[in-house]
Amino acid sequence: MKSKLDIIQNLKDASCNDDFITKYIKFEKYGNHQGQLRLLSMHRTSLINQIHDSYKMIDCLDYLIYKMKKQIY
Repeated sequence: MKSKLDIIQNLKDASCNDDFITKYIKFEKYGNHQGQLRLLSMHRTSLINQIHDSYKMIDCLDYLIYKMKKQIY
């Protein structure tokens, strides 16, 4: 098992904020592993949604690039 500091660093690397980390550690203190899993799953879903939103923005830019190239050439 990783040390508490390793876990905190891992959560920070995953862009978890201080409130999230505090809740996660509190769940650990009380042995609430379901709460920890729920927090991690919710954050994972949030990150996936950010990826999907980024893809939509990229698609919009790709469309504009396509249209511009079509007009130029």
